[in-house]
Amino acid sequence: MTINRRHLVGNCLALGMGAATPLLQAQAPEKNWPSKSIRLVVRYPPGGSSDIIARAIAQPLSEALQQAVIVDNKAGANGNLGADFVAKSGPDGYTLLLCDTGALAISPSVYTKLPFDPSKDLRGVTMLAYSPHLLVVHPLVPANNLKELVELSRKTEVNFAVTAMGSAPHLAGVAVERATQARWQYIPYEGGSQAVSDTIAGQTQVLMNGMLATLPFVQSGKLKVLAVSKRTRMPLIGTVPTLAEQGLTGFESGTWQGLLVAHGTPAAIINRLNTELIKIIRHPDIRARLSGQGAEVVTMTPPEQDAFFGRERQRWAKVVADAGIKLD
Repeated sequence: MTINRRHLVGNCLALGMGAATPLLQAQAPEKNWPSKSIRLVVRYPPGGSSDIIARAIAQPLSEALQQAVIVDNKAGANGNLGADFVAKSGPDGYTLLLCDTGALAISPSVYTKLPFDPSKDLRGVTMLAYSPHLLVVHPLVPANNLKELVELSRKTEVNFAVTAMGSAPHLAGVAVERATQARWQYIPYEGGSQAVSDTIAGQTQVLMNGMLATLPFVQSGKLKVLAVSKRTRMPLIGTVPTLAEQGLTGFESGTWQGLLVAHGTPAAIINRLNTELIKIIRHPDIRARLSGQGAEVVTMTPPEQDAFFGRERQRWAKVVADAGIKLD
């Protein structure tokens, strides 16, 4: 039997090209990214810390990527609805999650039936900002420091507005309550803006929330601040003592805003987002705007953010276990 070498080589080349085609197709979305608009999901209603950060970076990110970046407030299930949506959105880089990553790390310890696993289904891109919690009360509450607030809670009912059950402000409130033997009546909300509004209206008396979203109401006199949950005082409110100064040695909590994507998102897309977001958040105008409201710009590499997430998950798991907090 005579073998036609030219025919054989031609067939091999054809087979090789055929085998390579799926690979080229698989690489195409990553190489062409982004080729359409991007959805930036915020887990809570407008007005909270995550929403403020999202709207600060959306336009600059749109300009950097030359595609529309649409902020989507997907509230519900104490913030887990939006996170679950991103976790199951597909690893193509077109659906991003901007949230308090510390609060996200708490969810697996609090919820018995969480529909997703944050540590497995989401991947970090970069941290963006840190904002300590402020302990604030309605202006008519007869307490001017932590000690007086604790004593008041033992004499009369004090309603504590919870930005979301299982959130970082909620767990910070629980930690303060346990450390001081205060007595709060927790009132749950679907986001920080609603919790703040009701405390301003006097429907709740006390609140812990990120300084970024809360400071404007302190400055306007609508809320009274008793403490900041940072180990050192904040220059913007230098006369306000820390919780550590008021007896809670070493206590520190806050809102860590970061960006995440679905697990499996190509490294090239994650790295591109990381590079662009760090440029944006470090821009003097945005940095000044955030620092003027009490938020510090904090950036990380993707591995650093994943490691931070793991540490936060371990840290708050103990608080959840000690307090016996479990939600369906």
